[in-house]
Amino acid sequence: MILGAVLAGGLSSRFGSDKALAEFRGQTLLAHAVDTLSGWCEHVIVVGRATAPAPTLPDWPRPGMGPLGGIAAALHHARDEGYDFLLTCGVDSLALPDDLPDLLAPAPAFLEAQPIIGLWPASAVTAVEDILHSAGPHSLKRLAATIGARAVKSAADPANINTQADLAALEQRHGL
Repeated sequence: MILGAVLAGGLSSRFGSDKALAEFRGQTLLAHAVDTLSGWCEHVIVVGRATAPAPTLPDWPRPGMGPLGGIAAALHHARDEGYDFLLTCGVDSLALPDDLPDLLAPAPAFLEAQPIIGLWPASAVTAVEDILHSAGPHSLKRLAATIGARAVKSAADPANINTQADLAALEQRHGL
């Protein structure tokens, strides 16, 4: 069983407003991410936000831990609820490959272009806890190295919306 998790705990400082609520094709980026993961996962949660179109969790062990804090919260939930794997994406990850779960199998693996998009075994929860409680960098690269995750190349890189200009460029490419 796969739990999907949209990582939505960032501050959107480069975007200039709440990026999760920005719209693309008449739907918020957050709703796009939840809908996309729903196609592959038995259940989807949103991490790092109080309200969303799916159940929410706070980052673990506290806010401000970056994407790893979101992954840690989702891995705790996956383990506690009996999921085998966690499929993650950022709130701003659009146009994910149609075959994403197959592309990332076997876990652990992540997209080389966007490490936040990954398939993680629920058993990785201990490794992420150790990293977040340590003095070293709290990075996805460190988690990937610790658990032996593979970096996977994709023929088409998903969109990564960091600024309003990124969103406008994506809309222009899609004729909006």
